[in-house]
Amino acid sequence: MKKKWRIVILLLLLVAVGGGIFASIKYSERGIVIVQTGKVSKEDLTAIVTASGEVKPRNYINIGANSQVPAPITAILVKEGDHVKKGQVLARLAAVQPKADLTAQEASLNSALADSAADEATVKAADDNIAVAKAQVDHDKADLEQKKMDLKRAQELFDDKLIAAQDFEAKKVLYDLALSTLNSSIMKTRQAESQRAQSSAQLSSSQRKVSQLQAMVTRYNDVLKQYESIAPLDGMVTNLPVRVGETVVPGIQNSTASTIMTIADMSIITAEVHVDETDIVSVKLDQPADVTIDAIPNQTFKGKVIEIGDTAIVRSTGVAASQSQTSSQEAKDFKVVIALDIAEDLVRPGLSCTAKITTAVRPQTLAIPIQALTIRQKGQLQPVKAGQAPATDPAALKAAKEELQGVFIVQAGKAVFREVKTGISGATDIEVLPGGLNQGDEIVTGSYQVIRTIRNDAKVKVDNKPPVAATTPS
Repeated sequence: MKKKWRIVILLLLLVAVGGGIFASIKYSERGIVIVQTGKVSKEDLTAIVTASGEVKPRNYINIGANSQVPAPITAILVKEGDHVKKGQVLARLAAVQPKADLTAQEASLNSALADSAADEATVKAADDNIAVAKAQVDHDKADLEQKKMDLKRAQELFDDKLIAAQDFEAKKVLYDLALSTLNSSIMKTRQAESQRAQSSAQLSSSQRKVSQLQAMVTRYNDVLKQYESIAPLDGMVTNLPVRVGETVVPGIQNSTASTIMTIADMSIITAEVHVDETDIVSVKLDQPADVTIDAIPNQTFKGKVIEIGDTAIVRSTGVAASQSQTSSQEAKDFKVVIALDIAEDLVRPGLSCTAKITTAVRPQTLAIPIQALTIRQKGQLQPVKAGQAPATDPAALKAAKEELQGVFIVQAGKAVFREVKTGISGATDIEVLPGGLNQGDEIVTGSYQVIRTIRNDAKVKVDNKPPVAATTPS
């Protein structure tokens, strides 16, 4: 029995010693925070902005009804997916009235042209009459001059009493007749000139009428052409929502009732995406982008930014913020257009896509995990001395509330806050600008709760063992 009691006492002593040692260890570990750590290292960082949107042609036009009144479609000369050339007739609308108006105006024009031609002939005849009358005047002038000379010789002979009085009187009568004939020819010339002026005025009136009717024919011809849909550019028919016999109406552009088809210029295919307002400041023209299209899995297409919108778009409505009636506090996006390097026949407008825009690249720069960053107020980092009264000065209180961005580095078993300035962010890491950390520094990276709550100069214990996966009973 004595030996048995000695064994029991020995076991009790061993238990007591073990408990003391365990209690001593736990007491020494009091206030120690278990942390996970990582090293500050150099790596290649790429800042990427991700946005979603859809594939669109760079330029597309909705072909609508240009007619002045609603009209049924009589012919559609293309089908969806067809390639068309600029100026090609795509569809025709019923145009009985404009055709009749054009025919009537052309008939009036032809009649006016005939009248004008007749007036031109009259003017030409008047010019000929004037020429004949002037020639007659010249003839009569010459004849008068001859009769004048004859009368002068007769006067001399009569004065010398070499001819009879009746011969002299005969010469005088011939002279007076020639003078009268000349005056008559001059009056006929003036009459011909007057008739020519009247005919010229009539011709001018006819020509003005022809010009007026030509303008009317041009107008009605243009009205008639509006009953034909013409391709304004080279492209492809991407939307054809109507059929022969349906009535289209002129109205607001892009309205459903007035759209016949959509022509898209597929020579430049773009991805139009919406970038969050917090990321748009880092997006610049010509930045490269990788675009994936939902309908084409396992392929990535290269592109570059060619357009950045200046107007904010309300995310919930898709309307420009300046035109939206909803709250200005809603999330907003900005339109970004990316030109894609992709074959024309590989995609269709409207396909959903996701773009990853590379906004910055930093080769071999100091980087840390993003989750290691934390924010502390300046007052939280200053040690509190025993018996020190709290600050009451407003300036000191304001300074104590200043927020600092930094990380905790592990030094001599303690977590020491170190303020850092950061640069670009990658997928999981962020750039650290020079002056805050050095390559190889050990920093606290976890857990999330620890990083949020750990205090400056707290004692820490590093435990970087991976968590043990939970097993389920078989």
